[in-house]
Amino acid sequence: MAMKIVAVAGNNRKKVFEVTTLTGMLVFPYVKLDPQPTVQDPLKRVFVDPELNQEGFTYILTSGLEGTVHLEQVLEYNQNPGYLRHALLYKLTIEAQQRVQASPLAKREIIRRLGTSATQFYRLLDQTNYRKTIDQLLFLLHVLDCDVDLIVRAIKARPDRAA
Repeated sequence: MAMKIVAVAGNNRKKVFEVTTLTGMLVFPYVKLDPQPTVQDPLKRVFVDPELNQEGFTYILTSGLEGTVHLEQVLEYNQNPGYLRHALLYKLTIEAQQRVQASPLAKREIIRRLGTSATQFYRLLDQTNYRKTIDQLLFLLHVLDCDVDLIVRAIKARPDRAA
């Protein structure tokens, strides 16, 4: 993902970091941190970290302990749809790679059944390519004689997620 952090601030009243990106503001709770700010060891400083290419931030506690949070952690916590799509594409791609390796079908036969080019086939297997669609991966898995089921279930109440 090419999203960058524009600004970050600690909100001690709400016990969260407020992370600003070009698309809006997201929160990340102190309870997810290691080390965590406490009354005895409060947050001293927080900044967008240039060493992380502005894709993360570093915080320092009064004791000198410090921690770093990557933007992916913030997006996952906030259930960002773009991040969730990329995570699903990544998981399906890894599964497809494993299934292609284990398949008795030759790669040329898989490509023929897909009705695509070798170049496009290898793009489907590239886990860093997020321009492919879930449909394309599902079709590839179908060609590999896989049945893909989507399971939807309610998230159990988690203590770190306030309602």
